[in-house]
Order: sequence, then C-alpha cells, then structure tokens
Amino acid sequence: MEADINIAEKGVESALPARRTRVLVVGAGGFAGGFIVAEALKRGFDVWAGVRESTSRQWLDDPHINFVVFDFDRPETMADTLRGALPEGERWDYIVYNLGATKVMRYADFSRINYDYLRHFTSALHNTGMIPEKLLYVSSLSAVGPGDERGYTPFTEEMIPRPNTRYGASKLKAELWLATAGIPYIIFRATGIYGPRDRDYFLMFESMAKGFDFSVGYRRQELSFIYVEDLARAIFDALAKAPTGEVYNVAEPRGYTQKEFRHLAMKEMGKRFVMPVRMPLWAVKAVSAVAEKWGVARMKPSTLNRDKFNIMKQRNWLVDVDKARRAFGFSPKVHLAEGVHKSILWYKENGWLK
Repeated sequence: MEADINIAEKGVESALPARRTRVLVVGAGGFAGGFIVAEALKRGFDVWAGVRESTSRQWLDDPHINFVVFDFDRPETMADTLRGALPEGERWDYIVYNLGATKVMRYADFSRINYDYLRHFTSALHNTGMIPEKLLYVSSLSAVGPGDERGYTPFTEEMIPRPNTRYGASKLKAELWLATAGIPYIIFRATGIYGPRDRDYFLMFESMAKGFDFSVGYRRQELSFIYVEDLARAIFDALAKAPTGEVYNVAEPRGYTQKEFRHLAMKEMGKRFVMPVRMPLWAVKAVSAVAEKWGVARMKPSTLNRDKFNIMKQRNWLVDVDKARRAFGFSPKVHLAEGVHKSILWYKENGWLK
C-alpha cells in the first residue's frame, strides 16, 4: 500500500511542468537592458525587469515581463522590495546587474550609482536569503584604464587595472566589492556597446549625416565594438556555461580605425563624402571642460566632459577575447559592417536620422 502511494506521488510529480529559469535584469530600462530582457524572453525564461519608478518602459512592452521597482536611494527598502517580488522562500536563478551611470553632473555620483547601489543590492540579497545561482555584472573596459598605447597590445583579463577616469574607478570599485560579497559572480568588461536605440554612437552618425566626422588626436587609434545583441547573447551563454569568480573581456575580436568606421557609416547613409575633422587633444580638453560646466548649469549631464576626454584620448582599445571563447564559446555574430547597417536602418526608420 505504501509503495502504491509512493508510486502515485512520483507520477503526480512527473506530470508537473518543470519550473522555468527565473532571471532578474537590474537596470533593464537602459539601452542595453532592453536587449538583455528581450534575449532572456527569447530563451524561454521567466523574466523580471528591475527598474526605477522614473524609468521609461518604452522598450519593455512585452506582456510576459514582470517588473520590480527599486528605490536605490533608499537602501533600507531594498530587502522588502526583493521579498515582495517572489513567493516566500523563492529566488531568481540568475541576476544580470546592468545598472550604471556613464555620465553624471557630479563626479561623486559615479561612486554612488556604480558602486553604492550595487553594494546595497547585494547586501539585500544576503538579508533576504535570495542569493542567485549566478550574478553577472556588466562592467567596462574603462575599469582597467589605459593599456599599451605604443605597441597596441590587446587588453587581457590579467592586466593590472589602473583606471584613469572616475567612471572607470567606480566600475573597478564595484568589481572589487563583488569579489568579497559572498555571491557567485561573473564580470563582463565590455568595450563600446552600440546598436539601435543607443544615443552615444548616434551622435557620431548624426554628425556624419551632416557631413562631418570629428575625431580626437593625431596618433593612430584602434577602436573595438560589440553589438548590443551579441552582448545580450554572451551574457546568457556565460550564465549557462562559465564558472563563477571570473572576469571576461567581451568585444568583437578585431579592431577598427576611425576611418574604417566612417566609411561603413557613409556607405549606409549613402553619402559620397564626409569631412574628417581631427581635433588636437588640447582643444578637445578645453571644450570638454566648458561642456561639463554648461551641463552643470543646465542641470543635465553632458556627454562631453573631462572624464570622457580621458576615454576619448586613449589610443588603444584592442581586446583579447580568448578567455571568453574558451569558457563559454563566445563568438560575436554581428561584425561592425552589419551592426552599423542595422543601427542606421533603425535610426532612419524611427526618424532619428533624416
């Protein structure tokens, strides 16, 4: 009789559908965040989008998305917010932490947003017992600082970080916090992320559409890129396959010059000529300082500022991605030519570019 009951119970259990993988994307409202959420949905995951009350949900309109609204400036509310998002005793399998600021009005805000918010969030995970199987943190190559500016040796994960920007320093602080936070983590150091809906690279395309391509400095500059959908795919490949406690560089595994980038954009925009304008470093530095002060006066962060100048003047952004390739089969599908095509097509179709 007891054996019959056990068999019956096993039959009921086997008839129940398997629980789908649960993913929380923190910083889902940003440019890359919407693509990360879309990739998670594409893979059949149950997805929660972590946003702020003021976050636009324009690109988060899929009815299958669950929302968690955080108030990062009130860390005392964080634990209750997490508890209220799932049934008691349950947790997310994976968390993608994509929240961060790339431009601010006050430099102290880099540390507050890029470091303190992460620290409060991970502490709340401990307080609630909701530590995931893996947490992937989207950092930046700027956390490393300048590389080989003469021989153009590609960046590797073994390089000792020496960030020369407040933005990069805040990202490195966050990485170091994760290493001691008692959470199984993976860190992505991403290079320049571009694609449809991005506003930073759009400014470059917009300038070229008007006939000008501005660049900084006279020495050769090697640029690297990663298309936003490739980044999203890599995130979930790493969560599925990569060991924790590791840092990975993610980029298309080749470099491009500004001239190559300009010619690709010209082709997609149907322009026969764009005037390349090289600005000396001293002039860009002066303009950056003025733009920064003007942004403060308008109470709006400026895209061009003294911190960004240190990033722009860097000559070498080449990246070695062998570690990511070995760990989780990283292989970007969209090379720059196709990515520029997809981006400019989207900008045109949505009225950003005329």
